[in-house]
Amino acid sequence: MVKHIVSFKLNGTPDERLEVARKFKAALEALPGVIAPLQSIEVGINENPSESWDVVLTAVVPTMADVEVYAKHPAHVAAAAIVGPHKADRACIDYSF
Repeated sequence: MVKHIVSFKLNGTPDERLEVARKFKAALEALPGVIAPLQSIEVGINENPSESWDVVLTAVVPTMADVEVYAKHPAHVAAAAIVGPHKADRACIDYSF
């Protein structure tokens, strides 16, 4: 199994960032029923105002190759389009467990 963990820092006012984060979260949480290898996904919106990162997701897929299947799936591409114009930074790590 592989965990795919991604954090996003967004641009905009706190209210704008929260609105984008909520839309992105809803879109991502709909993906396990749509993308076959996606075993699960958990999405968190930062609640700590002293931190600068806004959203984190943890997705679980069977293999490293499935990370690419997930990333290229049209439903994931559509979800990523929600956050794309607002993305200030992104950090990612993939590891087997």
